Amino acid sequence: MLTEDAIVEQLRHSNTEFRELEASHHRLDLELNELQKRHVLTPSEEIEKKRMQKEKLAMKDRLAEFIRLYRDQKLAPAR
Repeated sequence: MLTEDAIVEQLRHSNTEFRELEASHHRLDLELNELQKRHVLTPSEEIEKKRMQKEKLAMKDRLAEFIRLYRDQKLAPAR
């Protein structure tokens, strides 16, 4: 059985959408980290931070869905 890391590696090499989503997730993570370094955020920055957190979580959920579908596909009995 493939580990999650092995599945992620396979998806990186074989699935453009997964690769782009992972890159977007990483970029958003970096932007969010920069925003969180500030001691005080303006109200609009707080709203932007919440939006970014929700978007990042949605991306993470989508990446997990790719992994689950890949695993299910590999575990499905051959017909």
